[in-house]
Parts: sequence; structure tokens; C-alpha cells
Amino acid sequence: MLMRCHRAKLSAWAAFCVLILCWFYVFPFYRLPGDEDILEEVLKHRDHVWTKNHTGINLYRKLLSECCDPQRLFALTKENSPVGKVLWYDGEFYHSHTVNNETHSMFVQANPLPLPLKKCAVVGNGGILQHSKCGRDIDKADFVMRCNLPPLSKEYVDDVGTKSHLVTANPSIIGTKYQNLLWSRKSFVENVKVYGSSFLYMPGFSTRRGTDLSLRAAYALADSSSNLTMLFANPNFLGNVGLFWSARNVHARRLSTGLFMVSLALGLCEEVSVYGFWPFPFDLDKKPISHHYYDSMQPNRWFHAMPEEFVQLWELHKSGTLRINLGSCS
Repeated sequence: MLMRCHRAKLSAWAAFCVLILCWFYVFPFYRLPGDEDILEEVLKHRDHVWTKNHTGINLYRKLLSECCDPQRLFALTKENSPVGKVLWYDGEFYHSHTVNNETHSMFVQANPLPLPLKKCAVVGNGGILQHSKCGRDIDKADFVMRCNLPPLSKEYVDDVGTKSHLVTANPSIIGTKYQNLLWSRKSFVENVKVYGSSFLYMPGFSTRRGTDLSLRAAYALADSSSNLTMLFANPNFLGNVGLFWSARNVHARRLSTGLFMVSLALGLCEEVSVYGFWPFPFDLDKKPISHHYYDSMQPNRWFHAMPEEFVQLWELHKSGTLRINLGSCS
């Protein structure tokens, strides 16, 4: 008798679960459009004249200020992270770093950006930048943000420009491209000279391995009297930005560097233009393109959700909150 009741309960639960799954299938909270659908949506608005929406810009600045406080917290500083403060890693649960005299000495005193920032360009590395002739437009911006140490050599200048004020560096790049900076630091120091006197922005306290690699990069710059200024991303800021976009249907284990930078720009800039953000293997004419403007290395699709990110950015473009540049700038 007891066994029969137990089986009846299991059957009822199974039926209930099937009913819930069917409901979500028929009436999903959110379903990402396919690549072709996204392309068609972009093409419908391709010839529309973009109009700046001051209300939308102010709204997003307000929302990001309330959730993430980018003006004060986007980077670790001596002011917001004193000795003894526990920095909980945003990329690893239950792991942290307690600020000591050594790490505290490597932080800048306060937010070093010349606020308020006016016209900002956030430059991704998408293959859609190839033959775009957007370099001149990018260099007209008052403040230029670039992602993950992109090449700015002569063959790319017409498409991506030369100006840089802040450039990010994922610690994994230090590991794969510069052999963890264990043997020689010369190539790293020489390669980053192309960014002039920019800020080098690294998520040095997101993972334990990232801490070691980011500190080595900072020491390499300091020992070589580099013109770059190291900024360590505040893990609280990164974590809160992740929650902000998760509430807006971006479901990823971790946001892309590009979306972090767009979020920073929306929080700090009066006008934001975005270049090189196109996560698809074809351009607007459905011709194949490489993933990056300089190579075809694919992202970790399990780690990031770039199509979802693009859909959200495209909605901001249509509303006039930011401007996405796709195709040719000439």
C-alpha cells in the first residue's frame, strides 16, 4: 500500500514537471532569435538615421550608477580598497584576496579617468571591421576603449585607428601569448608600447590564476618604466555588471570583455559609439568573415553568450542610447 502511494506521488510529480516544461516551451520567458533572424532585423534598420536619445542615455547612466557605481568602483584604488579589505573573486566562488601592503601599493590613488567623458568609442575585435575604413571615425572620439590587446599595426590602421586611452588584457593572453611572463618580458613590454600612455585594465582579482598573471604584467611594466598605467578591475564592479545584464536576458557564465567595456562607457560617457561588435560568421551581405579582424580564433561559446549580448546592444542602438557601427564607415 505504501509503495503504491509512493508511486502515485512520483507519477503526479512527473506529470506536473512535464506540464511546466510544456508551458515554458509554448510560452517561454525569453527565446533568443536565430542568427538569420538577427541579421534580418539589422537589415531592416540598416538605412535608418541614428538619433541620439538623451533620455535613454541618462536612464542607463542612472541604472548603472545605482547597481555598479562605475565612477567610483570600476577599478581598485587606494581609496576604495584599503589594506585589509577582502576582495571576493567574481570568477571563482568562495575564493578571495585580502589586500596587503604589496598589492595596495600597486593600486592608483583614485579614479584616474578625466570625468566626465564626452564622446567614447568602444572598439571590439570583430571581423566585421575588415575593410570598414572606420579608423578615422574611431580616432575622432574623445576617449577610446579597446579589448584584449588588439594589434594596431599598419595594415589595420585604416579600419581600427590608432588612438587608445584604455585597453583591456585578459590574463589568459599573458599565459598563452607571453608564456606567463616566466622567461622573458621583453616581447610583452615592446608589444604594448603601441598603446602609448593608455590605461591597461586587467581583471586581476577575478580568479587566483589571474591574480598571479596580472601582478607579473604590472611588475613588467613598472620595471621597464612603461608609459602605460595599470588598472585592476574591481571584482565587485564586474560581478554587479554581470547581474545587471543577467536580469536583461544575457545568460552567460561570464560576460565578454566587450560588454564590460560598453557597460563602463554607458556609465561614464555622454555618447557611446561601438565598433567591431558582431558575433556572427557572416557580414551584412551574408559573406563569410573571420571572427576577429586579425584572426579566426573562436570564443568559448560555453563561457560567453555573445549573440545574446548583441541582441541587447542592438535594442540600445535602436533606442538611441548608443550607436553600433556595422559595415563601412566611409
